[in-house]
Amino acid sequence: MSDRFNLFDFSRANIRTLHLTWMAFFVSFMVWFAHAPLMPFIREALQLTDLQTKVLLILNVAITIPARILVGMLVDRYGPRILFSGILILGGLASIFFAMAEDFNQLALLRFFSGFVGAGFVVGIRMISEWFPARQTGVAQGIYGGWGNFGSAGAAALLPFVAASVGGPDGWRYAIIMTGLISIAYGSLFYWRARNTPKGSTYFKPKKTGALEVTSGFDLVLYIIMNIPMYLALGILTWKLSTGMKLLSLTAAYTIYVVLIAVYLVQVWKIWQVNAHVLKEPVPEMQRYSFTQVAVLDLAYMVTFGTELAVVSMLALFYVDMFSVDKITAGMLAGSYAVINLVARPAGGILSDKFGRKVTLIIVFIGIAASFAIVGQVDKTWALPMVIMAATFGGIFSKAGSGAVYAMVPLIQRRLTGQIAGMTGAYGNVGGVAFLTVLAMVSTPVFFMTISATAAVTLVFIALFLREPKGHMTEVLPDGTVQLIEVN
Repeated sequence: MSDRFNLFDFSRANIRTLHLTWMAFFVSFMVWFAHAPLMPFIREALQLTDLQTKVLLILNVAITIPARILVGMLVDRYGPRILFSGILILGGLASIFFAMAEDFNQLALLRFFSGFVGAGFVVGIRMISEWFPARQTGVAQGIYGGWGNFGSAGAAALLPFVAASVGGPDGWRYAIIMTGLISIAYGSLFYWRARNTPKGSTYFKPKKTGALEVTSGFDLVLYIIMNIPMYLALGILTWKLSTGMKLLSLTAAYTIYVVLIAVYLVQVWKIWQVNAHVLKEPVPEMQRYSFTQVAVLDLAYMVTFGTELAVVSMLALFYVDMFSVDKITAGMLAGSYAVINLVARPAGGILSDKFGRKVTLIIVFIGIAASFAIVGQVDKTWALPMVIMAATFGGIFSKAGSGAVYAMVPLIQRRLTGQIAGMTGAYGNVGGVAFLTVLAMVSTPVFFMTISATAAVTLVFIALFLREPKGHMTEVLPDGTVQLIEVN
């Protein structure tokens, strides 16, 4: 592959694959968030209460946390071509069924299961890692994540216009059906045009399935511990639905808590089955990787993407409540926060490729901590342009941080890239749940200061425990031949 990265050189198969894949991610996010900008239409058409509207928004992200873990395992096993195609086609069908719902219960059930579409992000991470060398993985992953993530903004810009222009009271149904048909069509196109690897390359698969492979006793313990926050996040969502929103009875909530504990214990047993051998037979040095690197990247993405999810959810209200900005202007200002992704996330990847993965993460986390510490000091005496600038810088650093995280994820262990990307992505949703829970319990300035403090603590972990990828990672071909894959 050429040393030169030319995004518009369509004669190169890897560039065509990048565009094909970020568009798949764009469509999946458009489907995933299609209902959000249409909620005013849906609420009016089906006479939903404010509480029911909020529940639908929460249910949309609930299953995405475990789905990203599951999809990570499946993509490592079966490859991104069939996984992304399947997610897009099934997601499109789910959208069409959602558009046919006649009451809140049907909406809630379909929106809950539709959350798996948000796991499509993980598939593309593995795909891009197969097609680009380490020296270009940052910029390629940044473009994939930044441009694909813009699908939610695309839905917000396009779908309300469609709903208002076509079909009268049922306009929202036509808009969502349209996204479903686009998703089905693009899923079919992706299956036709995409390939898992360049011609002549090997698609390495995990030796065992059901849990991430680790290579030491310490990593085994750390892996078990790092699964806990994901179940806690689901527990928090259950708590919100039962105590805050009164949608679930206490009996139903306790049942869910028991199920979550049981599933976690089953997962621990599966982790043990897959990895217990490392306590008896040490893994050869050249085949080892450090799960500590995965854990640090999980925490980093919890801050970067978690911040993005939380801040974009409350920023418009912040401008309205603190500075009495009109709702349309506040919505535009908050919307610009999402647009930053188009440039900032690729920039994080480019800087990682050019100057190093670790140093880039250190710099962006200093920026996150400092920016949100400043926003945390804001009061009504501040000039609005200064507040917007500080919030924008916070957005730039957090989105660049997401790009920097995924510039490193594919360089840990090739055959496990999907599972590592899935766990890291799930932690992003964990961060969103955690920060929004904090927002519900404290004042807005304390919320911003919590983000700053969390970023500062994570910065310490990055500085102390994250290692710059160097040399090669080792994979073994089916015939026993050892293959070295460059990581710097």
